[in-house]
Amino acid sequence: MSLRDVIPTIIAIAALMVLVEISLYYLLYKVLNYKYALPFMLVAPAAIGLALLVVYPIFYNLVIAFSDTNLFAGRFPTRPGSVSYGFKPFFDNIVSVFAKPILQQQTFWPVFARTIAWTFIQVSFHVTVGFMLASLLNRPMKLRGVYRTFILFPWAIPQVIAVLAWRGEFNFEYGYFNIILRNIGLNPINWMTDPAWNFFAINLTNWWLGVPFMSAILLGGLQSIDTSYYEAAEMDGATKFQQLRNITLPLMQPVMTPAIILGVIWTFNQFNIPYFINQQELESSDILVTALFRAAFEYSRYGFAAAFALVIFVILILFTIFYMKVTGFQLQSGQEKKRLAAAKAVGE
Repeated sequence: MSLRDVIPTIIAIAALMVLVEISLYYLLYKVLNYKYALPFMLVAPAAIGLALLVVYPIFYNLVIAFSDTNLFAGRFPTRPGSVSYGFKPFFDNIVSVFAKPILQQQTFWPVFARTIAWTFIQVSFHVTVGFMLASLLNRPMKLRGVYRTFILFPWAIPQVIAVLAWRGEFNFEYGYFNIILRNIGLNPINWMTDPAWNFFAINLTNWWLGVPFMSAILLGGLQSIDTSYYEAAEMDGATKFQQLRNITLPLMQPVMTPAIILGVIWTFNQFNIPYFINQQELESSDILVTALFRAAFEYSRYGFAAAFALVIFVILILFTIFYMKVTGFQLQSGQEKKRLAAAKAVGE
C-alpha cells in the first residue's frame, strides 16, 4: 500500500473530525448554551479514536465468536451463506475451547496450567527482586541516580528488539550461554528444541524485562513513606524485620495491589517473549495467548479463536475482582491492627 492509497483515508478521517467538532460546537453552544464546551470538543477526537481502536474490535470479536468462521473449512464471512451465526456456533466454540484440542496436540487445561505457573513464577520474581532493588535504591548512596537509570534500561528498550537479541543469545552454535558452557567444559543446551529448557529461556528473558517496571513502581511507593515512622520504630527497639512487617508492607499495599494486578494481566497476556523465543513453535512452551494466536492466524479458526479470547478475558476479569476483594477485605479487617501498629511505631 502506497502513500497515495492512504491519503484519501486520512482526508476522510480529518473531515470527519472537523464535522464532529462543528456539530459539538453547534450542539453545546447554540442549543444547550453550555459554556464549558471546549473540554468536550478537545476530548472528542480521542474518544472517537478510542472507540475505533478499542470498542469496535471488541464488538467485532463478539460477532465472530458467535459464528463458525473457519477459513480452512471454506467458511468466509464474505462468502454469503457459508458462515452460521447464533448461540449454537458460540456454544460449540466454547465447548471446543474446553473439550477439544486448541492446537494440534495441546488441550486447554495443560496450557492453562502452564500459563498459571508462568504468571505465578514471573510476578513472584518481579515483585520480590523489584522490592529488593527498590529498597536498595531508596537508601542514601553515591550515584543513586545512575543506578536507577541502569536498572530501567531493559524496560526502555523496545521489547521485540530485546527479545530478538535474547533469542540470539540462546542460539545453539554462537549463543553466549552455550559459549560459556563450552568454555567450562559442559555440553551446550538445545534452548530452542528442548521443551524444558525452552520454557526456562522464556522465563529468564521475562525476568530480565519485567523487574525494572516493578522496581520503579515500588521505589515510588517506598519514597512516599514518611521516614519518621522508621525513626520512631528504631527508638522503640524495633528490628528491621518488624519495621518491614508493621510499617513498610502495610503502607506499601495501596501501591503493590495495582502493581501486582497489572503485572498479572501483562504477564498472563505476554505474547512477544513466549512467541519469539519459542522459535521452533513447540506447543509444550505455548501459553494461552500464543495458543490463541496460532489458532487464529496459523489454523484460521477465527470463530473458535474469538471465543477463546473471550474465555481469556473472563479469566482476567474474575482474577481482578477476586484479588481486589481479597486485598480490600484484608485492608478493612486489619485497619485497626495497622493503626495500632503505626501508633506504636511513632511512640503514641
